[in-house]
Amino acid sequence: MFVILWEFEVKPGSEDRFQRAYGPAGDWVQLFLRDPHFRGTQLQQDPSRPLYYFTIDLWDSEAAYSNFLDANRQAYEEVDGKYEGLTFQERRVLSLTVDSTTSPPT
Repeated sequence: MFVILWEFEVKPGSEDRFQRAYGPAGDWVQLFLRDPHFRGTQLQQDPSRPLYYFTIDLWDSEAAYSNFLDANRQAYEEVDGKYEGLTFQERRVLSLTVDSTTSPPT
């Protein structure tokens, strides 16, 4: 499983629109659902910094994510442009591949 963590600093007053766009039924998820290798997105708000949000995007593999970007570049840029005014900044915090067959230690 390939995991990507994004951090967003949302402009005051834009929180509801941001949550709709980046949430489980938002435009980003709708775009990602075009690809059968997309596994889901979680949207989390930072409890200590209420204008900061994180998305956790899950893909079958890094190659699957890269292939999705290559095949959907224009649509990706359109969605990105549609919502760029909602945030002061966004950054890709990390990406990593995790072994989805291994259970955590007990």
